[in-house]
Amino acid sequence: MKFKIDPKIFEKFEGFNLGLIIAKGINNKGIARDVQSKIKEQEKEIKAKYNLETIAQVPKIDAWKKAYAVFGGEPKKNRSSIENLYKLVLNGIELRQINKLVDCYNFISLKYTLPAGGEDIDKMKGDIVLTFAGASEAPVLLLGEKEAHPPRNGEVIYKDDISAICRRWNWREADRTKLTGETKNCVLVIEGLPPVTRKDVEAAIKELKDMIQKHCGGKIEYVLLDKSKFEVELK
Repeated sequence: MKFKIDPKIFEKFEGFNLGLIIAKGINNKGIARDVQSKIKEQEKEIKAKYNLETIAQVPKIDAWKKAYAVFGGEPKKNRSSIENLYKLVLNGIELRQINKLVDCYNFISLKYTLPAGGEDIDKMKGDIVLTFAGASEAPVLLLGEKEAHPPRNGEVIYKDDISAICRRWNWREADRTKLTGETKNCVLVIEGLPPVTRKDVEAAIKELKDMIQKHCGGKIEYVLLDKSKFEVELK
């Protein structure tokens, strides 16, 4: 199994960097209390620094709005994961505890203002690819939805041999490959578009790696992908 980024992504979105964590033999059961405390502190900082009227103008968030516009994302319906996360906080909605992996990447996402996500690789078939959707993609049931729908032609998706595993780049993940307390092996990603640099992504992915190692154990590795290195074997 490989993790691959379609080279056309880099042609359309110049300067894109991705941090990838490969985690094997982890324990995702239980609650990481200190991560919950860290999230609450980040929520306080965000409320003190931003408001709902100006959040979309923050450069790191605006970059994703512009990227979504390129492939036909609807600004009010399909917000990037980082814009959605910040708006939840600014609307006074505390992020609920989900599981250790998700809580860790939510904290890193809030701290660095970067989209983050993860998938259970034991629930996948074939390679994981970040690419543009074709005209005949299989329907996919997304988290929180009751019916499966296919991605639209041309939108950015993560997919395996079965179907998309995340639609509209980082908008919403598939129910099939979600991280749960039973997850033993997974991949996590942190995504950066300019003005975010490779150095920014590396700082975030390193901190996330250390958090997962501390709270979930297992064998944890990370790699940075860009136009010069766009695939890696998931050993």
